[in-house]
Amino acid sequence: MNVHDWLANLPFSDPESSCRIMEISFNQGSRKDFYRNSSLHLFDKGEIVAVEGISGFDVGTISLTGELVRLQLKKKGVKEDNPDIKKVLRRATDNDINKWKETKTREKDVLIRSRAMARQLKVDLKMAEVEIQADGRKATFFYIADDRVDFRELIKIYASEFKVRVEMKQIGARQEAGKVGGIGSCGRELCCATWLTDFKSVNTQAARYQNLSINQTKLSGQCGRLKCCLNYELDTYLDALQYFPDDAEVLEVTKGRAFLIKKDIFRNIMWYTMPESTKHYPVSIDEVKKIQAQNRQGIKPDALETVEVITGKPKEIEPEFVDVVGQISLRSLEKNTQKRRAKERGQQNQNRPPQNRLQQNGPQGGQQQQKGPQQGNPQNRPKRPPQQRPPQKRPPQNRPPQPPAPNNN
Repeated sequence: MNVHDWLANLPFSDPESSCRIMEISFNQGSRKDFYRNSSLHLFDKGEIVAVEGISGFDVGTISLTGELVRLQLKKKGVKEDNPDIKKVLRRATDNDINKWKETKTREKDVLIRSRAMARQLKVDLKMAEVEIQADGRKATFFYIADDRVDFRELIKIYASEFKVRVEMKQIGARQEAGKVGGIGSCGRELCCATWLTDFKSVNTQAARYQNLSINQTKLSGQCGRLKCCLNYELDTYLDALQYFPDDAEVLEVTKGRAFLIKKDIFRNIMWYTMPESTKHYPVSIDEVKKIQAQNRQGIKPDALETVEVITGKPKEIEPEFVDVVGQISLRSLEKNTQKRRAKERGQQNQNRPPQNRLQQNGPQGGQQQQKGPQQGNPQNRPKRPPQQRPPQKRPPQNRPPQPPAPNNN
């Protein structure tokens, strides 16, 4: 994250006494360093300059100039007259910028090949990022490892393969998330990718002090570790908890024991519950101290004196139900339904295209249209004349001869 230079437009009475050291950012702000302007040129914020590198030069962008650099030096613990601070060579020329862009395009390919080589040598590390100097003479490999790793053989392979001077730097999971970047669960850009540079250890005790549920998925960030923002308000919670009594987890009353379940530092209330009921009892800090003093003397109060908790939320008003049975007629509903259906039919008839085939298909189409209803309606069909079939001769039947009838005379 770049610091806003709010002193940039203010005139100085003695320009010679201004700070001659500038803050230069590299690799889109993932790395920043201080460089001395030993020339007579004045540089402004945002200019691309060429600076001293390891056996060569590097190209970066000016992120801060002027008096605010002295505040950054004091914050980082760097003296202004330190002789180890490197110098700014010149404003970057077209050749410097073109060479710088060529080396930046190589970084992705070098990262992929370096991971494959580490996998072949079975080196237990994860290569996170590769940064190549602008002149292409030096490459810095940022890796993540749980334990110490012997990468002497790996450095030799990298140097012979990429023809650069190799430097290995170990970083943590939080630094890797800062280099990759992203959006947090709060909807904003990650703190480690914008302004957070000092990573402190975070444990689950910080979540307990703030009355947060120990849910690993909700408390973990994109790096897989506990979120750094758990430490932001921890000091405020610790200061507020100083006014709460110690050893107040259990209180003795006549009905039994009351167990502490939560401390509300915003209202200075301690919430207790009884084993026989599921109700929660809000008790003030003074009342808890009073009951503690009585328990030390062997006295058990009758009950817990609770405090009325006032919330800013408006009370929900339950809706009033009215009996409307018999007030609604079904006939009115049927009429509305019939009107709606008639309206839909009228809209469908309006949207239906006109069927005028005489104009489109000519007289032949009209003849076909006239024949249509004759074929469809059986009453309009022409009557066919009766067909006269020729008489058919039956073949002779071969019957057996019948005997003559008897003569009774």
